[in-house]
Formats: sequence, C-alpha cells, structure tokens
Amino acid sequence: MNQLLFTPKNPEQTQLHQFGMKLAEKHDFAYQDYQDLHDFSVQESAKFWHEFLLYADIIADFPENLADNIIDSHGRGGHFFNDLRLNFAENLLNFSEADADKPAIIFKSNMIEQIISWQELTDKVSRLQQALRASGFGAGDVAAGFVPNAPFAVIAMLAVTSLGGVWTSCSPDFGHEGVMDRFGQTKPKILFGSDGYFYNGKSHDSRAKIAEFSAQIPSITQIIIEPLLADLGLADAGEISGEISNANMINHQDFVADYSPQKLQFTRQKFNAPLFIMYSSGTTGAPKCIMHGVGGTLLNLIKEHRLHCDIRAGDKLFFYTTCGWMMWNWLVGGLASGATIMLYDESPFYPEDKSLLDFVAKYRARVMGVSAKYIDVLADRKVDMRESHDLSALDFILTTGSVLTPEAFHYIYQAIKPDIYVASISGGTDILGCFVLGVPTKPVYAGQISGAALGAQIQVLNEAGEECNSEEKGELVCANIFPNMPIGFFADDDGQKYHKTYFTTFAGKWHHGDFIARTKQDGYIIYGRSDTVLNPGGVRIGTAEIYRVVETLPEISEALAVGQNFDNDVRVILFVVLKPDAQLDDDLRAVIKAAIKTRCTPRHVPAKIIAVSDIPRTRSGKITEAAVRDIINNGAPNNMSALANPQILAEYQQAYQRFLKE
Repeated sequence: MNQLLFTPKNPEQTQLHQFGMKLAEKHDFAYQDYQDLHDFSVQESAKFWHEFLLYADIIADFPENLADNIIDSHGRGGHFFNDLRLNFAENLLNFSEADADKPAIIFKSNMIEQIISWQELTDKVSRLQQALRASGFGAGDVAAGFVPNAPFAVIAMLAVTSLGGVWTSCSPDFGHEGVMDRFGQTKPKILFGSDGYFYNGKSHDSRAKIAEFSAQIPSITQIIIEPLLADLGLADAGEISGEISNANMINHQDFVADYSPQKLQFTRQKFNAPLFIMYSSGTTGAPKCIMHGVGGTLLNLIKEHRLHCDIRAGDKLFFYTTCGWMMWNWLVGGLASGATIMLYDESPFYPEDKSLLDFVAKYRARVMGVSAKYIDVLADRKVDMRESHDLSALDFILTTGSVLTPEAFHYIYQAIKPDIYVASISGGTDILGCFVLGVPTKPVYAGQISGAALGAQIQVLNEAGEECNSEEKGELVCANIFPNMPIGFFADDDGQKYHKTYFTTFAGKWHHGDFIARTKQDGYIIYGRSDTVLNPGGVRIGTAEIYRVVETLPEISEALAVGQNFDNDVRVILFVVLKPDAQLDDDLRAVIKAAIKTRCTPRHVPAKIIAVSDIPRTRSGKITEAAVRDIINNGAPNNMSALANPQILAEYQQAYQRFLKE
C-alpha cells in the first residue's frame, strides 16, 4: 500500500500550488506542502472559501460585505454566502468570442459522433429557454430528464437552470419502479425524454416506458422528446406509444420551432437556492431525494476541477457515466472551467475492449474518468494500450464507484500509461463531490487515495467517537461544514430526516458511512461501506480487504462478502464469480481460505464460499452488498428496483434456502 508509483514532475505549475502561494502570501501562513494548504482551508474555512470564490471568477451579484457573508457553524446546508446571487448556467456558458467556434461538447454513441461549439450550445440553450419560459416554466419549478448521456441532456439542464429551475435526472435504462421511486417523489412539471438510446450496438426504444410512468405522475404538464432514434431512421417519428392523458407531448424541434437564438437571460438566485435533486441508491428503501444548492455545487465543482484535477480552459474532460449517476453532474460542471466535456453513450466495451480509449485518444482528452470496475475488466482481459494508442495528452486517470486496488494501480502504469497521475476519488451523491481525492502536487502510492479535499476536515473515528491512529480503520467523518452540503431533502421541511441521516452517529459531525483508514503518507484507503462492514467475533472487517485478496487469484473474476447472523455471532459468507474453465471445488476453497488467512487475519476467513454467475449492482455500477445481506439474513432484498441486474438475486435466494437446512 505504500509503494511509490508516480511523482509529479512540475507540481509548482499546477493551479493548486499557484493558488496556495497566493493564499499564503495574502494571509501570512507558511506554505511548504499540501498539508499546510489543507490545514488553512479547514482552520480558516471562511477565509478559504471567500478567497476561492474570488479566484474562481464566478459571475454573480456580490454583496458589499462578502467577506462577512459566511455563517460558519454546524448544521445542514445554507451557511455560505447567503446574500450572493448567481446562476449556474450563466457560469457554465461563460466563454469569450475568441472561443465561440471551439468545441464545448464532443459526443460519441453507436451511430453518432458530434462536436458542438460553444456558440452552437448557447444557441440551442437559448431556443429551449425561450420555449420553456413561454410554457410557464420558471424559478423553483422542477424538470426531469429521462435521457441518455447525449448533448440534449446538457442543453435541457442548462435551459432549465438558466431560468432558475431545478434539474433532476435518471438514465433511460431504469425500470418503471425505479423511475417512480424518484420522479414520483419529486413531482416534475416538465419531462425531457428521448425516443431511445444505444447499448451494446443495439437501439432501445424508450417511448412505451415514458408513456407508462408519465401517466402516473400528474404533475407533468409537458413532455419534450428528442428524436434520437427517429433522426437515424431507427424509430417512427410519430407520437409516443400508449395513452398520455396528463401532459402534452411534443418533439423537441417542434417545441423550439418558433424561436431563434437570442442573448440568454439568466435568473440569478440566492447562493443556497435549489439546483439539482439527486437520489441515493435506494438499496435500503425508497431513494432519498437530496437537494443541492446553486452556489455550493458550482463552487465545489470548480474547486475539484481546477485545484484537484488541474483542469484549464480548453482542456478536454471525459468521464464515463450515465445521467443517473452524480458523475454526470460532475462532468457537465467542467464547462464552468472552460473545459470541453466529452460524452460517451454506449457500452465501454463495444465494439471492442479498447473502444473507450479510442475515443479518449482520438480527441486527446487530458482527464479521463472511469469506474474502478472498468479498470479491473481491462486488467482481467490483459488489454495493453501502450503501443496501440497515443495517450500523450492524457495527464489524469480518475476512478471511483468502488475501491481501486493496488493491483489495478499497477496495471494502469504498466498497460495504459507510465507517466500519469492516477487519482482514486471518493465522495458521493450526498455531497455531489469528493471527500478524498487526487492531489496533483503529491506522489501517487499504490492503493491509496492521495488526500482529503480542500475545505473538508476529514477525521477517521472509532465507534466511541475518538480519532483513530494512522492506518487504524474507522468511520469517515467530516467535522466542519462545507458549501456543497445538501441544502436539504425534498419534502423534509423540518430537516429531521436530513439530520438523522448525517449528524446523529457523531453529534454535530457529518457521518459519511465509509469504513476508512488514513495512511502514513496522509493518504486514505477505503475498506467498503460501514453499513456492510463484517463483524465476526466483534471485530470490524471491511469487505474490500477480502476482495483485494480474492480477486488476485487467477480463478476468481469478482467477489462479494456479507455477514450472516449465525449462532449468536456473525459468520462471513463469500460469493465468487469464477473465470471461464475454473471450478469451485474443495481445493480452490482451501486456496481461497489460505490466501485470506495469510494476507488478512483468521477472522476474515469465510465460513462458506459459494459460486454465482454475477454480482448485483446499482445502476451506477456499484456492488450492492446490502441486497445480498438482506437475503442471507431475512430471505428477501429490501428494494430490487434500485438494481441494474435484479434477476441475479434468485441465485442468492437459492443459497439462503440451502442455509436454512444447514
């Protein structure tokens, strides 16, 4: 875990270092390394955020007393720059005339490859903005996107937020229950949809699905459809199939037909006005509807992009995501730093394993983001990019969604690019950002997340609320407030649900729910979600500790571990997905147990090892141990609609029935 893999060649040229130098000079503190800057950012939180707000060149109506406009106290969002007024879309569409013809969006799907300039993007947003305003949509109204990761999604979000509206979205592969669990709670006025999308080289028609769920959400008064498939001759250009009695449906081009591009009019709102509604995974019940504010979201995204990823105007920023994952919002926010955002809406392995890297290499992305699982699959398939792809422009690879193992770090440096900054990042939907992430002035160590985010006072606490020593595992806690805290939950007016979710475990401190340890290099290692931590014999074990061992064995493709209540204790049950031609017999079980015992502890050794064909995942690709834990202990999962592959749970339920007989 402490093997040095990469040292930045010119850290003094990063925006992070340059901002640190300016801050140290102005506020007279010693700035030798990142830790000094981070200490200032949490010890002098108000000064830090005030200075960064100015550094970020945010367009806003500034109050005269800006420096005193921060309430630095604990609680939910709404403690920063209350009197400052701004607009999210205005800051994302802030480009110079010299850049008007340069690319703002590069899009790739199965049959489409498209480049949209800054001026073209602005013109499209203008026409949609005018049409929305004429339809009666305005500040505070909610618009939902049931859309693929295509330019239309970005255009719709910008038009909605330019008017002070609230945007929420999920990807079109969601089933009926998953959509109703989300949009059924937040009651959008406008629904944006597409007639379909592509995956694995096939087109998938979304129209019947839209007809079904929209008919059950009476708040929807208008449905605007982008004819993605119809324009390619892959679907009829007619109306959505099915009855839609509660809304008017119209083709996007028809909706904006009466409007020509005009100068955009932006509705500026208070810093803490609602901007996005995001959804928790919903694996333990109905998803929480998390509201993020205009200013906090914008300020934090610029901080993460410019300081933690060193993104500059003209850079090309790519993250493989869908509109149902917070990384879509994170990616689109790159426009505020002048970056060209790259959208990819297809399987990352279609038509071949290198397809995603083809896209990255062709358009010379500087920052590439993927799930840790994507890297694992490439490594498992022994894909080597060094000779086949020109990745000379690529400076950063970001991974999230699950733990990036030391072996995966090594694979990137050996098979993708040796001189690159690998940043494993972690945070989530709750904060629309990261608590721990890359620090481009620090070295990269195998298996480690580089450092804590600026402005976030990260602590690792034991169950008694005491700070853990270096390399001791505990709970990830943030002890101070920060601008990108949610401003609340939708329909949680008194804030009780919000407070219970984050601030009851450690009074007055944000409890994030990750099981984590700080390293001797002031980096971090995440061992899994703390709500799925195993507890055999009272010893807390992170599931990632087991996965790191098991998934290095040549016979094992992937693994999932849960705790089963058994004989007044907890025993570890391990499920494994075997590689082709491997067989789970007594010999392989013995090898697995011996490896876990040797590399972890005897407490980590599973009581049972069971072969399955797949691992259940959320729609953002994250392993969901909670669903399997519920089955193994209670016979049924809590909420199958949150899963991308719920059918796989039948195998785990069969295993549960076997356990009842043992």
